[in-house]
Formats: sequence, C-alpha cells, structure tokens
Amino acid sequence: MKRRVYRIGYLTAAVLAITAVSGCNKSKEADNSGKEKTVEVSLPVVDSVVLYKTYPGTVYSTDAADVVARVNGEILSTHFTGGKPVKKGQLLFVIESSKYRDLVQQAEANLAAAKSKYEYATKQLEAYEKAYKSAAVSQMDLIQARSDKEQALSTIRSAEASLKTARQNLSYCNVIAPISGTIMGASYDVGSYVGGEGSPVVLSTIFDENALAVKFHIEDGQYQQMVRNNGALSNPIYRHVPLTFTNSLPHDYFIDLYYESPQVDVSTGTLLMKGKVKNVNEELKDGMYCTVHLPYGNDSKAILIRDSSIGTDQLGKYVYVVNDSNKVVYRHIEVGELYKDTLRIVTKGLNVKDRYVTKAMLNVRNGESVTPKLVK
Repeated sequence: MKRRVYRIGYLTAAVLAITAVSGCNKSKEADNSGKEKTVEVSLPVVDSVVLYKTYPGTVYSTDAADVVARVNGEILSTHFTGGKPVKKGQLLFVIESSKYRDLVQQAEANLAAAKSKYEYATKQLEAYEKAYKSAAVSQMDLIQARSDKEQALSTIRSAEASLKTARQNLSYCNVIAPISGTIMGASYDVGSYVGGEGSPVVLSTIFDENALAVKFHIEDGQYQQMVRNNGALSNPIYRHVPLTFTNSLPHDYFIDLYYESPQVDVSTGTLLMKGKVKNVNEELKDGMYCTVHLPYGNDSKAILIRDSSIGTDQLGKYVYVVNDSNKVVYRHIEVGELYKDTLRIVTKGLNVKDRYVTKAMLNVRNGESVTPKLVK
C-alpha cells in the first residue's frame, strides 16, 4: 500500500511539473505575441474648416391655409382625397344650401320692393314740386316728399347689402380651396352638421409643399458671435446652411437664412431664426424635425481624425495613441463637429504629431507594447 501511494504521488508531481512548464510556455508565447502585435496608426489631418454648431429645427409650410365652413348646415359631399394635391378654387365640400337660397330670394324681394317704393317717392316728389310752384301744397309737404325719397333710397341700399350678404352666404355652401397644395383628410364626414356662422369651423388644411422653411432658436450669445464674426445674415455663408435628418434622405438639403426675430425671448434667452428650403421631389413635409448646422466661424488649422477611431466612456471621448516607445496610451480628448462625414474635429487633447490607433481598438490596452503601422 505504501509503495502504491508513493507511485501515485510521484506521478501527480510529474503531471503538475509538466502543466507548469506548459503554462510558462503559453505565457511566454502570449508575451511574445503581445510584443509583436501590429496595429494601424495614423497622424491627424490639419485642414481649414468651417465651424458649425447644431440646433434642432422644424420644417413648416410658409403658405398654409385652413379650409373652413362659414355657414350652418349638413355636409352633403366631399370632392377631394386626403393627402393628394388640390388646386386653388377647386370644390372641396358641399353644405346643404336650401336655407341660404331662401334668404337670397327674400333679399331679392325686399330689394324689388325698395326700388318700387323709391320710384313712387320720386314721382311723388316731382308732383309736389310742381304743385308747390302753384301754391297747391305747402312747403312742409314738399319737405316730407323729399324725405320719403331719401328714405326709399336708403332702403334700397340696405336691401342691396342684405342681398349681397345672402348671396355670399349661399356661395359659402360650396367650400373651395383657398390655395393650391396638398390637403389633409376631412375633419368631418358626409352627413355631419357644422355651425360655421358664429365661428368658422375648420374642415381641413392645405399645405403648399413647395413653400417650405425651417425655424429654430439660437442662444443670445451665439447670435452676438454671428454678428461679431460674420456680420449676421448679410454674410454669404448663411445662404447655404446644411440640414440633416434622423434618417438620411435621397437628397441633401440646405436653408437660406432670411429672418431673425427682432427680440430675444427673455424667458429662454434665445432668438428665433428662419430659413427657406427647396423641397426636392416633395420629400419634406410640414412638421418634420431636422438638425440645422449653423456656421459660426473658421478654423484654419483644425485637427481632424477618423470619427470611427474615437471611443466613449464615463469620462467622455478618448483615443489610443502610440508614444515614442511604441506603447499604447489612453488619451482623453474633446471633439467638435463631424467633417465630411468621416472625420471629427479634435479641439483638445491631441496634437498633429500624435499617432492614434485607427481601428481594432478593442484589441489594445493601455500600456501595451505594439508595432505601429502608419497608414494614411
């Protein structure tokens, strides 16, 4: 039994020794592998760039109009499809009109009666004037005849105004498009009763999608910087201000700034700005959100690196650089705007001679020795 135990212990020790040697070899291989790891590095690009600051904006139609009912009655029919274009003057809704036809007929009758009374008063005055010359009537009778004629004339004018109003209300029973554009769906279905006499009732809204603009707000201090550096809206750089959207659109969009509010909102300390935008193939819609890239200056020696080479942690943005000893060094940086889609402006933490790791950032660690491979 003792001899058997001794053999087992010897065998176990041998196995442990072999395992230890193997582990050392693997560790040595890992170290060698670490020293021989090749990483791609690049030098920052220095270029003259326009500096931008981003602001949330909203696309809106500068030419939009509500389609309203101005009379009371039941909607008899609609003559459009929501979401489709309509032309100015096109019939959109028909409202029951019998009440307003009757009012027109009544106003026409009142006008005819007023004209008849006026003709009678005119002839009566002529007769009284002749009779007065022969002293057949008194002066008071003549004055009364003249007054009757004037009253009859006033009655005509009142009747004409009433007839004009009645005809106008009758015309409102056919609701037409006030402008050309794309119309929303109907707010009321056929058969619904609307009461538009007291206050106009909105039946739909038309947007001219060829007349769009973007509105956004900037800080008071940013506006002051625009004035100091660029002369505000008179500077040509504000004729071609880039826009971006949450999802890329088939075309690029820019705005031409044309409006700045005459006052700063004291509650927010911001200033309203507006810019016109050309709607290519009607891709933009009223109410869409966008990002305005407002230029505010120029950096003639901006430091640019690949945006994909920048990492993010709790401290903010960082990159890995390879120092003169070919060791990886973690470097916290501060960044600015994206430039030409792939490059990022570095405002602090990097200089033009720093070699930064361009890719495979997860495969390197701070303090690791590497073999850098410089790429453009």
